[in-house]
Amino acid sequence: MTRTTVEQPNQAARSGDDATNWRAVAASTARADRAAAEAGVRLAYQRAGLAGPSRVVWAPSPLLATAAVLLMTGERERMPDGIAEHAAQLLRTAGIDPQRPELGASVREAVRTAPWEAERRRVHAALGTGGWADRWALTSAALWDLTRALTDRVRGGITQVLTGPSGDLAADLGPGQGASGRGASEQGSGTAEGASAQELDRAERNERETAVRLALLDAVLGQHDAPWLAAFDGAEGLAGVSAVAQAAGWWWPYENVAIIAERPSELYRDEAGRLDRGDGPALAFPDGFALYAWRGMPVPANFLHSLGELDATRIRTEENAELRRVMLEHYGYDRYLSESGAQPVHEDETGVLWRIELDDDEPVVMVEVVNSTPEPDGSSRTYWLRVPPRTRTAREGVAWTFGVSADAYEPQRQT
Repeated sequence: MTRTTVEQPNQAARSGDDATNWRAVAASTARADRAAAEAGVRLAYQRAGLAGPSRVVWAPSPLLATAAVLLMTGERERMPDGIAEHAAQLLRTAGIDPQRPELGASVREAVRTAPWEAERRRVHAALGTGGWADRWALTSAALWDLTRALTDRVRGGITQVLTGPSGDLAADLGPGQGASGRGASEQGSGTAEGASAQELDRAERNERETAVRLALLDAVLGQHDAPWLAAFDGAEGLAGVSAVAQAAGWWWPYENVAIIAERPSELYRDEAGRLDRGDGPALAFPDGFALYAWRGMPVPANFLHSLGELDATRIRTEENAELRRVMLEHYGYDRYLSESGAQPVHEDETGVLWRIELDDDEPVVMVEVVNSTPEPDGSSRTYWLRVPPRTRTAREGVAWTFGVSADAYEPQRQT
């Protein structure tokens, strides 16, 4: 059976343009267009058959927006005092008494989920299963994966900060830490009394995390709803939600109050789309809420500052295997080899095989090779190729980089 695609070439081209536009929306770091965002919120309420919110609260980040939700739902004790006071000030600025907030029930289902489901059914009926799959692949699939990873990181950062003891807006989401990061208490460890205190602390932290996650469930993701909005570009039923997405960040719709967050002010990603920055936050908001990452891996804020002071000893003594890998990438494997006293384990006509044993991690195995094509000045450049830990000979390692076996590798035929 031959499937007929509903979209014609000009429609496909338009869909491609839509996808490009929505990619820009998802990655925008411009200040919110507050008037346009508020108009979009009221349109979304109107399309859902609801009266608009009586108050609109603007927050400089989704972190403080979530804190405002917690404050207005009676969860002040679930977050650090400093952040609670910041959130209270946001409410006062919007004319809301933090002691007597009238939030009302969440209307996310009515303003976002119901119209989304209706539009999805309509498009699916018009295009069929195959046509819908084609549209999603053209407009949304790649952006969905990229944006979902980012929003998961933001949620994790919000949860970590709001459940931690300090209220530091720089989310310290280093490897091996849960969402609560620094929140665990070590007081009295090793005793029955200490164990009980830790259990109580763990229970309290779990309650805090639950409260934060419930608040986050009420959020509409604004610019980060771009992946699925790209597939429904121009849909009348989603006009309000779409307008907010193009003008602001995350937002929380309730019966009486809408809370809208600013977009990030900084966003740094590598060529694969992962959060990545070596000299500051990879994602930052105007109030200082920030996430740090190196090639997609979360790292503590103070970790990046220490990279400029690395030496072979510091790398070798780092206990966290994931952070050690970041150090090695930043420092350079070849430099580490030369300064760590590493010894070659095999040498043949293809190169030299080096191996470095690391605590609690797989060994670093590299082949040192000399480029067979001389540089313009007649010199030959040396390269270091990382190969699998199982590699036992230099030939095997070089062959692996070409995707062939050691027996099949012929150096004179490779370039």
